[in-house]
Amino acid sequence: MNYRSPLSRARGLGSAGEGVHHWRVQRYSAIALAPLTLWFLFSLGTMDSFTYDAITGWVARPWVCALLVLFFAAAYYHASLGIQVVIEDYIGDEFVRNALILAVKGLLLLMGVTTVVAVLVTAL
Repeated sequence: MNYRSPLSRARGLGSAGEGVHHWRVQRYSAIALAPLTLWFLFSLGTMDSFTYDAITGWVARPWVCALLVLFFAAAYYHASLGIQVVIEDYIGDEFVRNALILAVKGLLLLMGVTTVVAVLVTAL
């Protein structure tokens, strides 16, 4: 005879808790992106001209360079999280799903590193 309650039998089963962490991190990156995106759009909107010299002069400012790096890092990370959710929801085959997630994360990491290096080189 089993005297355990249904709740005690269910403990330890079910969700591994990974989804909550993924959801929270995605929301944190979205919260970080909101002011950074507003700053980026406002900064571009208030520029007089979009010549090469004007853009490089703008990027060369230390606080602009730092905010651009934060903006692009948060944007690529947020995109990585979002695309991963879409792939997990719509790709049924486990091998294909994992391969696509790795490919997308690798591509976005490469794009993010390239973008940050480009911003830093332009700032120098």
